[in-house]
Amino acid sequence: MKHTGIYIISFLFTALSATANPTLESYRLYDNSGKEVSFGEMVDSLGEAEVVFIGENHNCPISHWMEYEITKALHDKHGDKLKIGEEMLEADNQLLIDEYFSNLISYDRFETEARLWDNYSTDYYPVVYYAKDNGIPMIATNVPRRYANAVNNGGLECLEAFTQEAKNYMAPLPIPFEYDEEGSADKFGIMMMLSRKTPEEMKRLAEAQALKDATMGWFISKNMEPDTRFVHLNGTMHSNGGEGIIPYLKHYRPETKIATVTSLRVEDITSLDPEYLGMADFYIVVPEDFPTSY
Repeated sequence: MKHTGIYIISFLFTALSATANPTLESYRLYDNSGKEVSFGEMVDSLGEAEVVFIGENHNCPISHWMEYEITKALHDKHGDKLKIGEEMLEADNQLLIDEYFSNLISYDRFETEARLWDNYSTDYYPVVYYAKDNGIPMIATNVPRRYANAVNNGGLECLEAFTQEAKNYMAPLPIPFEYDEEGSADKFGIMMMLSRKTPEEMKRLAEAQALKDATMGWFISKNMEPDTRFVHLNGTMHSNGGEGIIPYLKHYRPETKIATVTSLRVEDITSLDPEYLGMADFYIVVPEDFPTSY
């Protein structure tokens, strides 16, 4: 539990700092009408959904802390009906996760072999350890990155050449996909400017993202029994505005009752700017100058 200790100490320091200067706030919560809500009100509403998507800013400690607290609160509500999935875990590592959760392999082997993100030990370890400690199934939902990279280089059609064993780690082919050049430019605009991608390269990037979103939706749907409740952690772009993973989940499991949370970093957290309305059911709003984890 070494990482958990560091994680908790860092947030105790933040809390104490805020207490020492009561004018400082680390976050506020809002609903989809822009009304400020309490944590309890948010969780009560999220508890009505079958699948809760928590969209995070990958380097925001408050995002990760709230994921942890929301997961714990939903576990209190749903008990052994709850499952957790993460964009940060790839489907071909499910065996490693199951072996680690069953104490068949050590944490060191899990950490070494599971291709964990660089910020796992500070930002994702607490939720994974909480799941392990409480017997909550942890589902690796994302496609192995080598297949997304293949699509980024060769388009969705390249997936047909892979073996059936490889296809077991992705959504069923063909991946439903309609290219919206203008929408992709809005979604990946900064990435396009930084990398100077051509229109064809942007199309393949959108296809690679579609493979990720479809695969995450597929593995969520595969793990939904009639009474299952599911929390999924992912970057904001994978669930904001009901897009990303959500249309694919509805394609594979049409009647799924879904709720969404997103994270924002803004200059003024005392109100929710109307321009953000429509992104999610609930908003975790953090000061833009709050320290990041990397």
